Amino acid sequence: MERWRGYEAAPSGWGRSVVTIGVFDGVHRGHQSTIGHAVKRAGDLGVRSVVVTFDPHPAEVVRPGSHPAVLTEPARKAELVEALGVDVLCVVPFTPDFSRLSAEAFVHDVLVEHLHAALVVVGENFRFGHKAAGDVALLTRLGRTFGFGVEGGPLIADNGTVFSSTYIRSCIDAGDVTAAAAALGRPHRLEGVVVRGDMRGREIGYPTANLLTGRYAAVPADGVYAGWLLHRGTPHRAAISIGTNPTFSGRERRVEAYVLDFDGDLYGERVALDFVTRLRETRRYDGVEPLVAQIAVDVEQTREALR
Repeated sequence: MERWRGYEAAPSGWGRSVVTIGVFDGVHRGHQSTIGHAVKRAGDLGVRSVVVTFDPHPAEVVRPGSHPAVLTEPARKAELVEALGVDVLCVVPFTPDFSRLSAEAFVHDVLVEHLHAALVVVGENFRFGHKAAGDVALLTRLGRTFGFGVEGGPLIADNGTVFSSTYIRSCIDAGDVTAAAAALGRPHRLEGVVVRGDMRGREIGYPTANLLTGRYAAVPADGVYAGWLLHRGTPHRAAISIGTNPTFSGRERRVEAYVLDFDGDLYGERVALDFVTRLRETRRYDGVEPLVAQIAVDVEQTREALR
């Protein structure tokens, strides 16, 4: 898959293409359906498929301070898009100037002049242009003018719940990583670098890897979870704790993972955590002994959940 920074990176002699556009945070099942349809239609037409996405998140530019929690880091998003068979991932820098492009200018400059769209595939709720003035109906009318087709796909839902990045963020914020995984089509993932903590886990026989996550990372609600720690491509079972460690009167919210059956040093390493299920809420214990006893239970429940 080719990766472009900006639509201006389209090479000279670039032919027609099938384009789909969106933030695609999470690359969830709805996104997968839209992108997969674009890839199929590109194959039908004998042209290349292009996914246009944006960095940073448009909300942060239009309404500073409103950046939503990030479900997929840029590199992870690119991996997921590539796995769907896309030919080109075009990341457009979302600047204040770009945000002021009218819907008509967006179509002319991006889709016609640079990407030479033969077909544009979007979700039925797609909006574009300054103040999100453009919709699928306007895109279709402009397509007739400029000579490209438009196909608006239905939203993907399960039992009446529409899969969206906003819905998935709400699930993660509530600690319902099982529902989030159902909408994503895979477990929710946190990525970061392992840093040194207070070393208490090592003292009580359960050393943990403390994860330093990105500024806007979608961190699940406080609690204990069963999941996988991925290190250099290898998955390891992990009991994951999120919270302030109230037994020791902690104040800093942390993401810590006790890696089962692992003997090694992860400090400074970049790892990922895949959340499978929530085991319990965070609790305060009256001393170390009851805490250690509960951790032993958490570890066994983790084994069972991941068996």
